[in-house]
Amino acid sequence: MKLLCITTCLLLFNTLLFGQGEKEFFKAIRSLEGKTFYGKAIYMPDTTKANDFWGKVLSFKVSRSNRSELKLPFNVGENQTRTWVLTKTKGGIRLKHDHRHTDGSPDSITNYGRDSDQKISTALAQYLPADEFTSNLIPAAKTNRWIMEFSPDKKNFITYLNETMSSGSKQNLI
Repeated sequence: MKLLCITTCLLLFNTLLFGQGEKEFFKAIRSLEGKTFYGKAIYMPDTTKANDFWGKVLSFKVSRSNRSELKLPFNVGENQTRTWVLTKTKGGIRLKHDHRHTDGSPDSITNYGRDSDQKISTALAQYLPADEFTSNLIPAAKTNRWIMEFSPDKKNFITYLNETMSSGSKQNLI
């Protein structure tokens, strides 16, 4: 009985500590509404010439659609066809990548994303493994995990794309 009580208390503590992380994370991003952040790709193994991001200024601006949705237009150099869409859900935060052509029409590879993994996400970092839609749309991305993270002082915002356990890309947006 004592073990059950301790386990229950630990699970409750874990829920209180990590289960509220998505709310705090979303609130922190929402507090940046109207601000633009600039950065660069700082690690992309063996892709210095083959990747759109390498050597380009990366930026995003926080704009609100409604209480539960934020749109973050994400620019790669002069390319303004990407938007990150963050939505509060009952299960955490959903990240979708909205890709458009320059005329505004949807790209064939768009709206891929995932919901945050509440077991490991916190108020400073959201871990977003590829979902089934993403796996079907982009089979090579089925093991991808995106991470959005604030530094402890919340002065830096970092995004990672872990394509496998041994490699990945990282963008540092300040």
